[in-house]
This record gives sequence, structure tokens and C-alpha cells, in this order.
Amino acid sequence: MKRNKWVVLLVLLIIAGFVGYNYLYKDHRDISSEEASFSIGVATLDKDFKENEASANAKYLDQTITVSGKISEIDLEANALVIDGTLFAGFSEPITTDFKKDENVKIKGRFIGYDELLEEFKMDQCTIVKG
Repeated sequence: MKRNKWVVLLVLLIIAGFVGYNYLYKDHRDISSEEASFSIGVATLDKDFKENEASANAKYLDQTITVSGKISEIDLEANALVIDGTLFAGFSEPITTDFKKDENVKIKGRFIGYDELLEEFKMDQCTIVKG
């Protein structure tokens, strides 16, 4: 009888260890395969942050969003685009498409916040949305 208690305790500890490990070490998100939570323009993002920054952070922060706008800057060294002068979009894959300044583009990525010092929004793990 005493031996059965130790076996049950050992099994419970193994299960707890397995659950704890999976909780702490989750798989990395694949933003490119996730469905976008929001599809907005940079002007809407800017308006939301000006109206209520705390609410906008709660709504968009760490969410996969689709943003459309015009390319204002192309930085091949940083593998990034600046959209409408206020959204810095870092890409996970090298930018291979020939982009042109003032070209309309639609991107999907993870919103990581608003940089008050540079006054720009930041996204990472971005990909180009076709169509």
C-alpha cells in the first residue's frame, strides 16, 4: 500500500513537471501564419493613440495586425520599411520585392508599441500581404 502512494506521487510529479515546462517554454509564435486581429491604416492607429494611449496599447500591443499605407522610407540594411512616416516595420525575411517610395503597401506583423522619443509606431516580424 505504501509503495502505491510513492508511485502515484512520482507520476503526479512527472505530470506537473511536464505541464510546468510546457507552460514556461511555449513555442514561438509564427506571425506570418496567424490571422490578423485588426486591419487598419496608419492614420487610424495614430488617431487611436492620440485619443487614449492606454486603451490603444491594451487593444493593439502584441497583437497581429494588418496595416496599409504608403512607403515613405526603405532601409535595406535594417530590413525595414517606414509607412506613412510614422510606422517602422521590421521584416523577419530579407526584403526581396522591389519597393518604391510612395507606393501603397499592406503589411502584417506584430505590433510592439509606440516610441514616444521617435514618435513612431513599431512592428516586427512583418510580411507583405498580397492583394
